[in-house]
Amino acid sequence: MFEIDVAKVRELMQALRDHGLQELEVRRGSDRITLRAAGSGGTAASAYAAAPSLTTSSNAPVDPSPSAAALETSPKVEEGTFITSPFVGTFYRSPGPDASAFIEVGQRIEVGKVLCIVEAMKLMNEIESEISGTLAEILVENGQAVEYGDRLFRVV
Repeated sequence: MFEIDVAKVRELMQALRDHGLQELEVRRGSDRITLRAAGSGGTAASAYAAAPSLTTSSNAPVDPSPSAAALETSPKVEEGTFITSPFVGTFYRSPGPDASAFIEVGQRIEVGKVLCIVEAMKLMNEIESEISGTLAEILVENGQAVEYGDRLFRVV
């Protein structure tokens, strides 16, 4: 698998949006990166933000769009503002395995407060809040892989 340049991936995602493309594929040997607009997989994808998704593989790309059945059985997400992942990587709630979480549900957050870390290509990126409010929900598990645009937190 080739190394992923996060800045280059962001450029490709922006080109996908700017040119109204539904899918963009880059190949290098047997490795492949496929960027697919969230709405390109079917009507069920309209429940998600219009951020592109990323898949990497040596095989056929996986369609990230949820099925209609999955949307019907999933609980309704309450109102609020969502903080999303700016990177593809691994989500961590604390700065280390034995450290306390940066934030807990019910706590008040202010602009600039570190909420989590997203590890991308062995770099630990602190994700800071760009809004103030109360943390209503943590939407991903510690150690879970996240993609660009995935919802991490709900703030009210």
